[in-house]
Amino acid sequence: MRQFSPPHLAALTVMVLAGGLGVWGARRHPGRWVEPAARVLALVILAAWAGEYLADVILGIWSVKYDLPLQLTDAVSLVSAAALWSRRAPLVELVYFWGLSASLQAVLTPDLAYSFPSVFYFTYFGYHVGAVLAALVLVFGLGIYPRPGAVRRVYVATLGWVAVAATGDLATGGNYMYLRYKPAHSSLLSFMGPWPWYIVATAALALVMLLALGAIARGVRRLDQRGPSARASTLA
Repeated sequence: MRQFSPPHLAALTVMVLAGGLGVWGARRHPGRWVEPAARVLALVILAAWAGEYLADVILGIWSVKYDLPLQLTDAVSLVSAAALWSRRAPLVELVYFWGLSASLQAVLTPDLAYSFPSVFYFTYFGYHVGAVLAALVLVFGLGIYPRPGAVRRVYVATLGWVAVAATGDLATGGNYMYLRYKPAHSSLLSFMGPWPWYIVATAALALVMLLALGAIARGVRRLDQRGPSARASTLA
């Protein structure tokens, strides 16, 4: 898929509008509609994530080299659905930091060989955009802000998932989490040097992004607490 083509811009527009509306609605009009809406989003994410694998099987293109659930977006999709369903603090923290870093980057620079109206267009953007929306609504809409130490915990969890993906790469000859070579389409990895240095640079950049997201969440939380309609986090 060509970056910033009309189908890509359409997906970006949906993400921006749905994210803004979801945060505004959860903050200004909290009520019984929030829980069913969150669960619908969780089901959409799961359907898109599972649907992609099902389509691979039906089309006969599924392969252990490319289609095991070892990408970080696989973890994000499952955790997003669980967080939307339960609103548990550890899950929300993972969704917030992973969704607004890895998933958002995947939406902005899609590594996708298909475009609209392919089923893979809808599955790809379904679970990537869904994770971004989950992060925005859970944290900035519902006020479930990351707890102290969240950056450290999420970074360690990320490195743990990298180790799992690396094991999968060694076992299958695949390229899960792009640990063996860069994606074919333009992304942040394109500017980070050759292998293996882009892996080191990505690890450093990931830490910077997590720290920045943590600072943003703390800043918004302080504004909420100072405002006339401040709502303390339910998990404070």
